[in-house]
Amino acid sequence: MPQTERQAAPVPARWLGRFAQTMSQDFLGGPRPLRLSTVINLQKGGTALFVGALMLAYRNGSTEAWVYLALHGSYGLAWIMKHLAFRDRRFDAPVTAGGAVMTVALVLGPYWLAPWLLVSGVLGPRPEAGAPLLGAAIALHTLGLAAMLGADAQKRFQLEAGPRLLTGGMFARTRNPNYLGEMMIYGAYALLTRHWLPWLVLAWVWGAVFVPNMLLKDASLSRYPGWDAYRAATGLLFPRLTPVPRTVPGPAPAPPA
Repeated sequence: MPQTERQAAPVPARWLGRFAQTMSQDFLGGPRPLRLSTVINLQKGGTALFVGALMLAYRNGSTEAWVYLALHGSYGLAWIMKHLAFRDRRFDAPVTAGGAVMTVALVLGPYWLAPWLLVSGVLGPRPEAGAPLLGAAIALHTLGLAAMLGADAQKRFQLEAGPRLLTGGMFARTRNPNYLGEMMIYGAYALLTRHWLPWLVLAWVWGAVFVPNMLLKDASLSRYPGWDAYRAATGLLFPRLTPVPRTVPGPAPAPPA
């Protein structure tokens, strides 16, 4: 696809993007024995074991603990399946040992605060989550997982044909359905925990990682013809519900017979 002049991302997004790359891939320098995907997969794939161990250690077999284990544990396994079937090549970046440690310390590790708060009883005696809250968390998680997996699959297989704007399917009304799905998934875990600390963790990750990445992605995509029309017709994160007429370059029509 022909390209046009690329627009610059906002300065804070560029600064946070460089900071995230330095901390997650280059911290302390030295050899790069791991790939970023390995670090992520170990944390996500190990979540079911971590939550199960918490339940055994604190002798907590409550309904909400089992629901949390089922949701967060199955998400981790779904992530591994996604990696094996259509992994995101951005995560193939080699990282230093310091980068791996900082990735866990700053992002992945704090995700495990929610199950610890829920299972350990550190919040003190309180009634179990009611059926409406459990139902809302399950629904939010299911929809988020569908959005994340569907968007990542579409992106992987469509981009195999070459760089381009993705303007249909999961990307027809929002430019970041995969990030939206991730936020719904982790929002479900915070909802189950019923405490403000998991929301604080999510605010940190979403504000310092997700939002800058979305803005940097917008800047990168701005080099393609049709970008302005596509941006006007879609939301950065939430789907735009009001249709906006747009013209986005597509395949050339077949010649007349």
